Amino acid sequence: MKKNLSYMDSVHRDGTIWNLSVMALLLAFPVTVAIFFGVMPDWAALLSGLIATAPLYWVVGVIETVTFVPMLGAGGSYLSFVTGNISNLKLPCALNALEQNGVSANSEEGEVISTIAIATSSIVTTLIIIIGVICIVPLTPVLEAPVLEPAFQQILPALFGGLGVAFVSKNWKIAVAPILLMLILFIFIPALNEGTVGIMVPVSALFTIAVARIMYKRGAL
Repeated sequence: MKKNLSYMDSVHRDGTIWNLSVMALLLAFPVTVAIFFGVMPDWAALLSGLIATAPLYWVVGVIETVTFVPMLGAGGSYLSFVTGNISNLKLPCALNALEQNGVSANSEEGEVISTIAIATSSIVTTLIIIIGVICIVPLTPVLEAPVLEPAFQQILPALFGGLGVAFVSKNWKIAVAPILLMLILFIFIPALNEGTVGIMVPVSALFTIAVARIMYKRGAL
């Protein structure tokens, strides 16, 4: 007799299958191109490059997993790591949906809501990309207009600013420490820029958790 899986068991089963499938597809493309055109990479140079860069991505991958999974839930995490762009799109969408419904990501309701929000974000993003590819040629003069350039530079700050106000206003004591840390780091360390945001978000989250725990132990929360 076939055993009926619980919702969470099915999420982990399907999430594992799809993540492994996407990994195989991503690796299959360069392998297929190399075989089809008969061009293989310089293995010594490839290995040298991997040794220099791969450990950084391993660390980021572990940190992002530990940081994002509690906020996104299991289903949302599997879907987010497949579709990508977590910190810029998936995480804000999931957090906003959870906030609007008054549930946490580790509840059954939160699991469903977070997954739906991330799936909707992925679908909308795909549709917008399709429309953008179709309309890119006629819209290029408009998009490259100097008058619009400042607006495009403020899209992400506006997105995270809106979310930040909502969350900071409710937990301002916890928010002070990470805000000060990030301001100090980005002001006094020139190497940190928009390209390092993906690394600094998990770092900030772990720092916030540590500070919040200390404040809680001392009765400040």
